[in-house]
Amino acid sequence: MPGSQARSRARDRNNVLNRPEFMSLNQPPRREQGPGEGRGGGGPKRATFRQQSQQEDTGLRGSRDSSEGGPAADGGVKDGSRWPEQDCMQLNPSFRGIAINSLLAIDISLSKRLGVCARPHGPGAPLRSMVTLLALSGHALPWLFGTLICLWRSNTLAGQEVLVNLLLALILDLMTVAGMQKLVKRRGPWDFPPGLLDYIAMDTYSFPAAHASRAVMVSKFLLNHLVLAVPLRILLYLWAFLVGVSRVLLGKHHLSDVGCGFALGFLHFTLVESVWLDSATCQTLISIGTLRWTLLV
Repeated sequence: MPGSQARSRARDRNNVLNRPEFMSLNQPPRREQGPGEGRGGGGPKRATFRQQSQQEDTGLRGSRDSSEGGPAADGGVKDGSRWPEQDCMQLNPSFRGIAINSLLAIDISLSKRLGVCARPHGPGAPLRSMVTLLALSGHALPWLFGTLICLWRSNTLAGQEVLVNLLLALILDLMTVAGMQKLVKRRGPWDFPPGLLDYIAMDTYSFPAAHASRAVMVSKFLLNHLVLAVPLRILLYLWAFLVGVSRVLLGKHHLSDVGCGFALGFLHFTLVESVWLDSATCQTLISIGTLRWTLLV
């Protein structure tokens, strides 16, 4: 008898599942015997104590299953077949989860390192004003008001047709990006509170980058409908790229936000070109807008 008990204790010590990190794979440990409950201690008391401890252990396992909606609450699989599977899933995450978490960590780390103009006294403080002005050139308000002024002063049907479609493209970009930002609600790398202009343009979150989307959409629109020299075309592409980079330097967006903003801007341009409004439709919209403006005045 003593030899068999010693061998069982040795097996318990060598068992890997008895490690602290794998304790959840085993059944809950039994209570230790009290000082007065030795091998020869009173039989009825000892049996009563064992029965109470077993009932308490069963109650604990049942409460744990019912709180997590497990099989014990549904009358399904036992504890021993459910908890090891969950622990194995936690200890061995999928390759997809590891890859996504690694890419997100790299994105956040690089974005914070590139935000040299985020602080007024940071390493990029001398360039902060120029970078801010470059980012402001991709804001929604200058493009919306500029398009409305040009449309008001335009006298040609072709010019009004291009300007009306550009105005609709700007509104589409503004509403789409604002809706996606409200759904995702991702904060910037430095988690700065949005300013007054950001609230006006509904650009309060980080993903996707509204300035990058607008810059790509506007640059593609102008390159497709204006006859420009090669140096101007190169400058227009460079401007769209620098607008997105400026938002990263200011600590407003992650690199992934700007990349998705570029892709979304190209998608908006493709959508506007596919549903292009002709001159007659644009003139109808202009007449409706002028009539409403006249009634308001």
